[in-house]
Amino acid sequence: MPSPNTPLSHHTNPLFLSPQDVAALISRQGFATTLQGLAACIHQDFLRWNSFDKAPRVASHSVDGVIELMPIADASRYAFKYVNGHPKNTSQGLPTVMAFGVLADVATGAPLLLSEMTLTTALRTAATSVVAARALARPDSRVMALIGNGAQSEFQALAFHHLLDIEEIRLYDIDPQATAKLMANLRANPDAAGLRLMPCASVREAVRGADIVTTITADKTNAAIITADMLAPGMHINGVGGDCPGKTEIHADVLRAAKVFVEFEPQTRIEGDLQHLPADFAVTELWRVLSGQTVGRDNTTQITMFDSVGFAMEDFSALRYLYAQAQALQLGAPIALMAQLSDPKDLYQLIRPVAAVPLRSVAAAVTEAF
Repeated sequence: MPSPNTPLSHHTNPLFLSPQDVAALISRQGFATTLQGLAACIHQDFLRWNSFDKAPRVASHSVDGVIELMPIADASRYAFKYVNGHPKNTSQGLPTVMAFGVLADVATGAPLLLSEMTLTTALRTAATSVVAARALARPDSRVMALIGNGAQSEFQALAFHHLLDIEEIRLYDIDPQATAKLMANLRANPDAAGLRLMPCASVREAVRGADIVTTITADKTNAAIITADMLAPGMHINGVGGDCPGKTEIHADVLRAAKVFVEFEPQTRIEGDLQHLPADFAVTELWRVLSGQTVGRDNTTQITMFDSVGFAMEDFSALRYLYAQAQALQLGAPIALMAQLSDPKDLYQLIRPVAAVPLRSVAAAVTEAF
């Protein structure tokens, strides 16, 4: 696991990681090892929560979706992610989510890494879900309901199977083809050989008997997929899909019945399922539980909920993890993103006509004249 204080070399050309590079990293390390490394980095950064300069993400909403910028920094590194969410994209052959990210050196402003983050976002979201569930779910949880079987579903399933010992996943999606896709992908994956998959005909059927319920739907609507009458004592709810204003998955009565945890409260109030409720509804930021400042679950029968909207610190963790691992595995390549200047004070040199007299020659002539 890379340390947050690992020295960062100063490259004029940042390292570029394509989706193929990140896929190669996963292939060489193994899926479970990669998820474990990401989860460890995320946990470590939650423990130093107060060392980050934090702000809610900047979002540009349209009728069809949202485009967001997610910035964050500590004393040595700055990171941001560009990400969209357009549920109708698949009808045009485009992913619902597309993303890239940058990691930079605070001391100089020099970018160190430019990376894809579509695949990486799915990985870090699953890793964050596990970090929260380790702290909030019952330790004996073995059955999970997975509501929403789209692009991120395999990552959630594998993360909970490998890192939290989930043995059975009960699946539901309004699109049966999405569930069929998920089942085909996992049944062909040796990493899921010990995982039981049970397709269900409804949300209610999937939730019945589940220790953990993960919702990860894509529709940009004020939905109430999980209602209070579906709850069982000791259940943990991992609400992932409600991640922008006007988009929810969990009925307000579920939140009222649960002890609710969030990433960064100012952002979750606007974007999460928490937007159902008044500003004085009590929630706890996850870092307080992980650092031991407060308890998570009070008892085995309590219902807990992680209202996860995705926060920039998790992308920061993922980028620093990718940067360290890619260097160790010699993946990616420098990209000529920044200007290469023989004289850093002379930007004009990039467009100076070839036949023009060099600046140094002019300076020499002026010196000789005097």
